[in-house]
Amino acid sequence: MTAEATIAEICIAACSDTYRESGELLAHAVGTIPTIGARLAKLTHSPDLVLSDGEAFMMSEPPPLGKAAAAGGVIEGWAPFRRIFDIVATGRRQSMMGASQIDRFGNQNISLIGDWNKPKRQLIGVRGAPGNTANHRVDYWVSRHSTRLFVESVDMVSGVGNDRARAAGNVLRFHHLGVIVTNLAVLGYDDDGRVAVLSIHPGVDPQTVADNTGFSLAVEGASPTRIPTDEELRLIRDVLDPRGARAREVAN
Repeated sequence: MTAEATIAEICIAACSDTYRESGELLAHAVGTIPTIGARLAKLTHSPDLVLSDGEAFMMSEPPPLGKAAAAGGVIEGWAPFRRIFDIVATGRRQSMMGASQIDRFGNQNISLIGDWNKPKRQLIGVRGAPGNTANHRVDYWVSRHSTRLFVESVDMVSGVGNDRARAAGNVLRFHHLGVIVTNLAVLGYDDDGRVAVLSIHPGVDPQTVADNTGFSLAVEGASPTRIPTDEELRLIRDVLDPRGARAREVAN
């Protein structure tokens, strides 16, 4: 009998699920849990998913975390950095990004904290967030669900939220925010584009989710996040992450 799934493994399965029915798209994943999730998707429900080694090689089979692309078998393609912009512009990519702030409409900030003219913290800049959220589906990964991250209004918009996309109209017709996977829950968006609870991880008190969110969030009656199957757990533990790096990003 397979040992009980950890929260990290539940999060990996939730990240993997974001690629269901994606087809032949380039998977872009930021963070340990999302990376394992994308590789799990490739090995299970989404075999057509295209995986990069993080640099230029496209992998036919995902190697264990930390191993070179060749360790996963045949290298089936090559896409240097300059070609990534073409892939993004044509929408043939799906991204799971991180965030320093997310507001109630899914606007994301990874650039700075505080006032633009005199920020308290300078972060990494907007990076690829504007192009990603204009051209293809974007999901977010949050390893520590807190009121510091989920805020009423972001200090700067890096990734475009649902309210701004709707205000822009046809200019952002390819805008598509998927879900937000956190260490507590899986969040989506309601018909008005506001962040809403889709599921809460087993063992997590729903009130904990509400208390750690900086805007109103209905948590009553939320479904539990699905548990990985025995086969998914085998792949996570024995094939994709035998050294247990997942537990360093999300502890049980």
